[in-house]
Amino acid sequence: MATEARGLHRLEAIILAAGAGARFGGGKLMSPWRGGLLIEAALAAALAAPVRSVILVTGADARVRPAAQALAAMRGEAARLRLVHAAGHAEGMAASLRAGLAALPADAAGAFVFLGDMPLIPPAILSPLAAALALGGKAAAPVFEGRRGHPVLFSRSLFPSLKCLSGDAGARTMLDDLGGDLALVQTDDPGVLFDVDTPQG
Repeated sequence: MATEARGLHRLEAIILAAGAGARFGGGKLMSPWRGGLLIEAALAAALAAPVRSVILVTGADARVRPAAQALAAMRGEAARLRLVHAAGHAEGMAASLRAGLAALPADAAGAFVFLGDMPLIPPAILSPLAAALALGGKAAAPVFEGRRGHPVLFSRSLFPSLKCLSGDAGARTMLDDLGGDLALVQTDDPGVLFDVDTPQG
């Protein structure tokens, strides 16, 4: 139990929110979503995680930064939000991930990676992911009807490999190669798969 508690208290969250949203037509994360903005929904999900801090990686859309700051302040969570700009965001998702990883505290035991265009992440999946990682896996991910979703929780042992990623492919291949070191947490909520690619959803 002591090992699990240490892990739960040394987790962080990274939100990848630096993309241009080209398929959407631009400005995706600042588009309306259920009475707010798309980025606000993603940020709310990350703030619900059992983490010390939430690192929001910005890039193409300068408006994301003040919007996130305003939401965090409104929720009384301004102290937990850290903002990082990915100078090389045009490269793709990997550049944003590297920027987020570089901003992690040195003692971080693991990091959730959220995507800024996934607004329906169920808060109920977050603590089970943390508990699964604390049992000794290298990463933990939710699964809905046989499909792996987000967010993914990575242990610090994978940080060096994540920092070597390039382009826009993300960590999918790395996760595929983990085998039994990837803890899969079942959920009945399809929000772990839902993302927004076009103005129609």
